[in-house]
Amino acid sequence: MSTYAPGRPPQRPYARRPGRPAGVTPPAGARHAQEWHVTADAPRGVDAPPELVQLLTPEGERVEHPDYDIELTAEEVRSLYRDLVLVRRVDLEAVALQRQGELGIWASLLGQEAAQIGSGRALTDADMAFPTYREHGVAWCRDVDPVKLLGLFRGVSNGGWDPAEHNFHLYTIVIGSQALHAVGYAMGIQRDGAEAATIVYFGDGATSQGDVNEAFIWASVFNAPIVFFCQNNQWAISEPLEKQSKIPLYKRASGFGFPGIRVDGNDVFACLAATRRALQNARDGQGPTLIEAFTYRMGAHTTSDDPTRYRLAHELEAWKLKDPIERVKAYLFKNQLADQEFFEKIDAEADALGKDVRSRCLALPDPPPRAIFDHVYAGAHALLDEEREQYLTYLAGFER
Repeated sequence: MSTYAPGRPPQRPYARRPGRPAGVTPPAGARHAQEWHVTADAPRGVDAPPELVQLLTPEGERVEHPDYDIELTAEEVRSLYRDLVLVRRVDLEAVALQRQGELGIWASLLGQEAAQIGSGRALTDADMAFPTYREHGVAWCRDVDPVKLLGLFRGVSNGGWDPAEHNFHLYTIVIGSQALHAVGYAMGIQRDGAEAATIVYFGDGATSQGDVNEAFIWASVFNAPIVFFCQNNQWAISEPLEKQSKIPLYKRASGFGFPGIRVDGNDVFACLAATRRALQNARDGQGPTLIEAFTYRMGAHTTSDDPTRYRLAHELEAWKLKDPIERVKAYLFKNQLADQEFFEKIDAEADALGKDVRSRCLALPDPPPRAIFDHVYAGAHALLDEEREQYLTYLAGFER
């Protein structure tokens, strides 16, 4: 597979820094300055790193891996394909709803479906998932109604689903904070002796956050049963990967004392196999694992973002050839595991799902203004009660 591997950047002679007079020799033992060089004629995503775990090529060819392999029935592959298609359809409908003013904002998963469906389908009913605000595919795998996701972005709910019912935590907007929540939960189930593991999702940009690095430390020291799943879509909003790290992100794990692997994030087979193994290792008491799913954010960071301002069109076109859905479709065709009637049936189901999601989203009732105070605390709270009364008095001033 063609991918971009941020390896060690080339060294160059010691650079003169501001304030250093020309001709001054740097002190003995000074470290050489290093730079990234990304040019228009060397697009990201060209060179495939040898350490990449891949089981399905962009052309739909099945390949073997000595450490991460998986046996899937024809029905299981068809089911994964269905998941990928339906999740993308929900995402596209949500983007359209936002553009039409029906959602305040939306964070698209376009291009990251395989990372989310593969890892999501690796979870058991007992495992707990902690998402960011983009894990719509994982929510699908945990049987969360897509309309409940839309309700959050429409502003009519503060979450919409019961985390305990789905073993899927509420969306987290603060970048990286869910990593600490997940480690705390993992340490709890560890002490309960439960046969379960925790998985936490975050992006490449979040690896620069203190919360995530603190979570790595706690998980390592306490051998917590957790999988850190980094969807490296190569853009932290408008900041490219090379401004986040000078080494591949999965290699950071070794500095904290636990293993890290990089998988092809557009390969649903590889994501499923790697996550399944990492989760089982966690349940078996082998501690945390960092999975870097090397993928690409095909859309905008959110619908308030314009990616054409900071990335090149040919980069996007190159990644379209690695589409996670098309490679599974090619695999099914080549191995005669599905016919045209099957694909037409899935497309029709996707269209029906899109229409259903749209109609139910538009029918969501607006909550009363006072509802913002509900569910903040489990019981009565004097300060909150006071603030509620002040707010209701304020609103009453507008009534006629």
